[in-house]
Amino acid sequence: MGSREVLGQAARLASSGLLLQVLFRLITFVLNAFILRFLSKEIVGIVNVRLTLLYSTTVFLAREAFRRACLSGGAQRDWNQTFNLLWLTVPLGMFWSLLLGWVWLQLLEVPDPNAVPHYGSGVVLFGLSAVVELLGEPFWVLAQAQMFVKLKVIAESLSVILKSVLTAFLVLWSPHWGLYIFSLAQLFYTAVLVLCYVIYFTKLLGSSESTKQQTLPVSRMTDMLPSITRSRAFVNWKEAKLTWSFFKQSFLKQILTEGERYVMTFLNVLNFGDQGVYDIVNNLGSLVARLIFQPIEESFYIFFAKVLERGKDATLQKQEDMAVAATVLESLLKLALLAGLTITIFGFAYSQLALDIYGGVMLSSGSGPVLLRSYCLYVLLLAINGVTECFTFAAMSKEEVDRYNFTMLALSSSFLVLSYLLTQWCGSVGFILANCFNMGIRITQSLCFIHRYYRKSPHRPLAGLCLSPALLGAFTLSGGITGISEVLLCCEQGWPARLAHIAVGALCLGITVGTAFLTETRLIHFVRTQLGVPRLADKTL
Repeated sequence: MGSREVLGQAARLASSGLLLQVLFRLITFVLNAFILRFLSKEIVGIVNVRLTLLYSTTVFLAREAFRRACLSGGAQRDWNQTFNLLWLTVPLGMFWSLLLGWVWLQLLEVPDPNAVPHYGSGVVLFGLSAVVELLGEPFWVLAQAQMFVKLKVIAESLSVILKSVLTAFLVLWSPHWGLYIFSLAQLFYTAVLVLCYVIYFTKLLGSSESTKQQTLPVSRMTDMLPSITRSRAFVNWKEAKLTWSFFKQSFLKQILTEGERYVMTFLNVLNFGDQGVYDIVNNLGSLVARLIFQPIEESFYIFFAKVLERGKDATLQKQEDMAVAATVLESLLKLALLAGLTITIFGFAYSQLALDIYGGVMLSSGSGPVLLRSYCLYVLLLAINGVTECFTFAAMSKEEVDRYNFTMLALSSSFLVLSYLLTQWCGSVGFILANCFNMGIRITQSLCFIHRYYRKSPHRPLAGLCLSPALLGAFTLSGGITGISEVLLCCEQGWPARLAHIAVGALCLGITVGTAFLTETRLIHFVRTQLGVPRLADKTL
């Protein structure tokens, strides 16, 4: 398959992910806003910080390295060995679940059972849900490798919606269940997620007339189960060694990704109520990052991994592939920069209004607006880092990945120390400032790698980080006008003034987008041809 065909598939995966996730996330957003009005800050803090951290840490440590290693392989591979390697995530997940569950129960502060009942059962069920989710790992990797556009998005979104519906129902009808509500909903979520993949592949492999079935490396469901034969090794040792390299990196990346939650959980710098407010604002601020940047990062990591030969110098790669990869990287950097700047500029003026609509006075008063404004700046850095790292990790050799691990180790240590110090100085905002510092260092590392990678080639993809003076002026003007509008119209003067404030923002946004259409013609062409809606019809489930 040529680089342009791979690009087309990756673009369809990203664009389909964007549209479907926006739809499903909006439904979930409304459900969560409804649920929030029936919960205390303490319950939110325990569920969204303490228990979710247990689940995410278990899943991340058990599978992240396996995913990256197995998706980096070429078309010529023994899929039985790959499946054998992926099934090792289940016992690894059991180990992490038991170990971390003991830590959560024995070493961490236990909340007041009167305020937060059934904490022990919550730890057990959240750990079990992580192991259940790992049962679907071979199916997830096969779906990603085959670029099944809508399967992943529909499976995850359907699971999240059903989880939110079940949570809302239990909160209304059995509020005395406490953490049982969220624990059962989490277990239900992972079960539905795995079943979606199992049912899909069962139906696909049972249909001999399907063109997709004929392109799969397996012919029946049992082919994806662990198998032992004397004619070959149990796993591909090249993939296994790459997995170990990624595991060391993923361990550090998890600390960087969830660092503030580890500091809150293990060092008790915030009480459970403040943790709840911080997490709600954090989730609201990262909503756009999850909707837009994550699908793009995941899809184009697959594109770069398939087009570029890992560890090979740019001058030794196929020149057509290099040109396509450089063009795509430049366009993605420009797209990430524009999206991030838009969120940052307009987010400053509309943070308080968004929090008031979403969670009422509990969020819009106190530290909530300052937290969300700070997070808007962090989203800009997240956007750029997602693109640069998806290219860097796809192009690095195993040795370069190992060297990068040492940098990640230094970042992890400095981030944890900086988080603790900044929270002592400026409260929960310190977590976001520490994240910004960490993300800036990671971006610098990736930019240096990309510069070295393309240094001897005629391509300059880092030009995507430069904007035209006219567009920069439009952003500056919009930021000033919306800032003045917030002071004059928001948010204590009733809904007419709020609507006027929204109208001012919409006008400024329209001017900014129009300027982008006139000045960034290459990016507009890329979006229309590779991420455009008409391409979605080219591939279905």
